[in-house]
Amino acid sequence: MATKKITFDPEAGAAYAANFSMLGGANFEGNFEVVGTSNTAFNLEGYSGSSQMTKSVSVGSTGFPVATFSVGIDTTSATAGKITISLGSTATRTLSEGRYVYDVIVSSGATFYRIVDGTILVQPGISSAI
Repeated sequence: MATKKITFDPEAGAAYAANFSMLGGANFEGNFEVVGTSNTAFNLEGYSGSSQMTKSVSVGSTGFPVATFSVGIDTTSATAGKITISLGSTATRTLSEGRYVYDVIVSSGATFYRIVDGTILVQPGISSAI
């Protein structure tokens, strides 16, 4: 999957919006290159990440997660601002067709940022391997 270059401003406190499509029963990967407002890599050294998707988020709704992504921060060059979220085919196979919302949060100690959020359109698999 292509890498989405996103600009993140920690002072603004707003996540960058990025939308995806996902095929049920296939491996999914979303890649992000995070830069600051000066267009230089956002330093993620020492940060860990978490990401979940849910069917909906609304007032009064608990928005139970339907999937939890594996989140990878490029540890060989954390200062390069590279994040990957992924789900294996076993996890995507159990998702119902439809639109979901997700977010990506990074944290280090008491500091955390909601870096990315958006929607994921889950499409059913059409063909199967023979």
